This record gives sequence, C-alpha cells and structure tokens, in this order.
Amino acid sequence: MELAVYNIEGKDTGKKVTLNDSVFALAEPNEHVVYLDVKQYLANQRQGTHKSKERSEVSGSTKKLGRQKGGGGARRGDINSPVLVGGGRVFGPRPRNYSFKLNKKVKALARKSALTFKAQNNQIIVVEDFDFEVAKTKNFVNFAKNLEISGVKTLVVLETQKKNVYLSARNVEGATIMTASELNTYKILDNKKMVLTESSVAVLNQF
Repeated sequence: MELAVYNIEGKDTGKKVTLNDSVFALAEPNEHVVYLDVKQYLANQRQGTHKSKERSEVSGSTKKLGRQKGGGGARRGDINSPVLVGGGRVFGPRPRNYSFKLNKKVKALARKSALTFKAQNNQIIVVEDFDFEVAKTKNFVNFAKNLEISGVKTLVVLETQKKNVYLSARNVEGATIMTASELNTYKILDNKKMVLTESSVAVLNQF
C-alpha cells in the first residue's frame, strides 16, 4: 500500500511512502485478539484499591439480638449481619490486581490488526519528519488546520521524542504524541486520525 507524503503546510510533496502489507494489510485481521489486548491495557490501568467492610470488619456489637428459633424472622445473629441495615457487605470488593498475561505474538498480531483496520478506513496520514523551533500551542494548532484534522481526535507518531512537538500539542484537546516504539493497540484505535512521520513508518514496517 502506498500513501502520499504531506508537509506540515498540508501540501503534497510528491513523495510516496510504502506501508508494509504484512503490518498494514493483513488478509485476516483478528478482531478478538485486538479485544484481548485492549482489555489487558484497560485492566492494567485499574488501581484495584477498592475495599468494603464485611461482617467481621464492621464496628458493631456481637451481642445476639434475637432468639435462635421461634422469633418468626430470619436467623440473623448480631447487628453486623448483612441482612440488617448497617451490617456488613456480602462478598464486597477486595483489593486485587486485574492484570493478566498475553503472549508476545498475540500482542504483535493485535497491533498489526489494529493498524490494518486504520489503513482500511483511510485514517492514516503520512507527513515529512518535522520539529518545531519553539514550543507553542499555536504551532500545533496550525499544523492540524493545514492537515484538516482540527477538532478531530488525533494520534501523532514520531520516530523519536521531540520535546517541542510534545509541548506544543500538550494543551490541544484530543491530540496525543507518541513514539513509534511505544505504540500499543489501545492508542492505535483510540483516535479518528493517525499522523505518521516518514521515519516512524520505517519503524512500524518492522512490527
């Protein structure tokens, strides 16, 4: 697959860049693997510090309230019983770790599948390698306007970290800057447009 390369003014440079078919054009992109990888990413974001008090932890007397038999009601013992208002919680949440393991090849297939979906939906734009001389939000706003992606949730993928580009985009709503090596399935899918630099395409072609 070939795409035109634009400059930061949004003009076609006449150059073409080739996207590797084994990454951007899988014959059968695997949607279930993508789901698993996104699920793992979101699971890893969870703090898992939730905790509720069960009957042994509620502060309350352990005095037996009613007789064991003949009272006509349920067999609740003390005021901490989950049956009563102010009692403990039954099977409440406990602190735990939500992360789970996925094989490297599964995650690699998920990334390729996600990039294939992006390419199929024409959501990839390739630009020349660029950097801003100074970190100004206006620079990135003009860049987005030139590429006609203003107000669109955008992921810009650079080959290496560029501080001025990152700082210029930091205050723009819906804009994310990442390097090609730290790209993951969730970030690939969590946008409407992906802007790749020429150098980052070379890295992604090796995925």
